[in-house]
Parts: sequence; C-alpha cells; structure tokens
Amino acid sequence: MTDDGSDVFESLRPELTGRAYRMLGVLADADDVVQEAWFRWTAADRAAIDRPAAWLSTVVTRLAIDRLRQRKRDEERYVGPWLPAPVVQLVDDPADAAELADSMTTAFLMMLERLTPDERAAFLLADVFGDRYDSIAVTLGRSAESCRQLASRARRKLREADTARRDDLAASNEVVHRFLVALATGDPVTAMTCLAPDAVYLSDAGAERRAARYPVHGPDRIVRLLSNLWRRYPSTWSFRPAVVGGFPGVVIEAPERVFAVTGVEVVDGRIVRITSVLNPAKLSGAASPRQVR
Repeated sequence: MTDDGSDVFESLRPELTGRAYRMLGVLADADDVVQEAWFRWTAADRAAIDRPAAWLSTVVTRLAIDRLRQRKRDEERYVGPWLPAPVVQLVDDPADAAELADSMTTAFLMMLERLTPDERAAFLLADVFGDRYDSIAVTLGRSAESCRQLASRARRKLREADTARRDDLAASNEVVHRFLVALATGDPVTAMTCLAPDAVYLSDAGAERRAARYPVHGPDRIVRLLSNLWRRYPSTWSFRPAVVGGFPGVVIEAPERVFAVTGVEVVDGRIVRITSVLNPAKLSGAASPRQVR
C-alpha cells in the first residue's frame, strides 16, 4: 500500500484547523485553508520533511495570512457588521459543555480583528502556540526582531481593546436564561434589567439576509428589536441551548437548516454584548459541531 501521508495529516487536522480558525475567525474558511494544505502535503517530497507538524503549521499559517489579507480588503464592501463564526457546542445544559480555549472565544476573536494580519499572526504564533521568534520569522518572511515588534504591538492593542472580565459560564447562563424567558413571555421590563446600560447587539447576516446593519445600543432598543424578532419566528422553528463562542447562547433552527447562532456575554451579572450570526456562509459548522484544538 502506498503511503499517501494521510495518517500523519489526519492526526494533525484538529490542531491545524484550530490554528487556521484563530487566524480567520470562520470555520469554513479554516477548513478551506487546511484542505489546501492537504493538497500541498500530498504533492510534497515527504521523505525530505523532517518535522511534518512544523511544516504543515507553516503552510497553514501562510495560507491563512493570505486569505486574511484578502478578507480585510473585501470587508470594505461587506454589508453590515463582520463577526467571527463561533465554535458552537450543542448541549442540553451549558454546564455540560467542554471548556473552550480562551483564544477561540468570540470575545477574543473580535479583539483580534483590531490587528493587522501580520500582527495577528505574530501574536498568535508567539503567545498562543508558543512558537520561537526565529521560527515565526521564517513563517512570516521577516526578521525575528520585526516579528517580536509585531507581537508587542498586538499585545498593546489587545490590552487597550478590552479589560472586562466575563462572568463564568454558570453565572452567565442564569442571566441569559432569565433574559430569554422574559423575551418569550413578553416581559420587556425584566428583559431590560438583564442588560448593562451600555449593552450592544451585533448581527452579521452578510448580503443574503436581512438584519440590523448597524450596532444596536442600549437596553430599550435591544429589547424592542429582539421582542419584535421573537414574535416573527414561525412556530415550526426551534431554539436549542448551546455554548456559542464560549458563552451561553441559542441555535435557532428552521426546518432542515440553521437560521442563526446567538451568543451572549455577561459581565458583573449584566449582559454587555449579544452577537448573532445569520450569514449562511458562516453557519456550516453550527449544525454538526466537531473538534478543533
């Protein structure tokens, strides 16, 4: 039997997918990058590759950077807010969900959007994956000192971006449950008490679906919007509890398709941000969640 290298590649696939996902914030895009890496792996002289994991990590990182640069250019024409597509864990009780790595949460991925593609790569490679700067230099085609400066700038931007400490999953889930029950029973007063004064709702539908094209700020406006949406959902649709990007949330399912995934972030007992992804191109991983590292 010919060794096509598939065993080695498949053993590394979850890690490679996780690396690409952190770079790109969309699991479907990460899958595309990993598939392209597979093609390059099968075409390579594998006998000459001493460290397959390092070789494949470099290939995936470079492909992800190229795609991220293109996406940043395309975002100038993107309709509405751009949100990362969260890792979704479908559970009956959020307490049963496996803990999601901090570097894969929606909040962290949104902070990474403040970085340039090279800053994002240098920071992730150094601080999340623990690569040495001489190795990062080879991957990025820069000097080690330049990569060190990129990572330093990225850390500074991230410190400035968000200092809030999110509540743990159990505490957050209690607040989110109370909020959703209030929406479902038509109790806007209780729903508003669950929201922080500076709460924001963000929805990413892309060009194919209708959604709020701008962030919605403040408890009153958010509750009004979500109450109206709740009343419009057909009775045949279902709402499944989930952990969405590391936070309590729901997967809204229409017959035979996922319509949206919504995650809710809680700080000091109040909801500070609700993110809802409706863009069909970003929902491919919601119906059949799988392992990424």
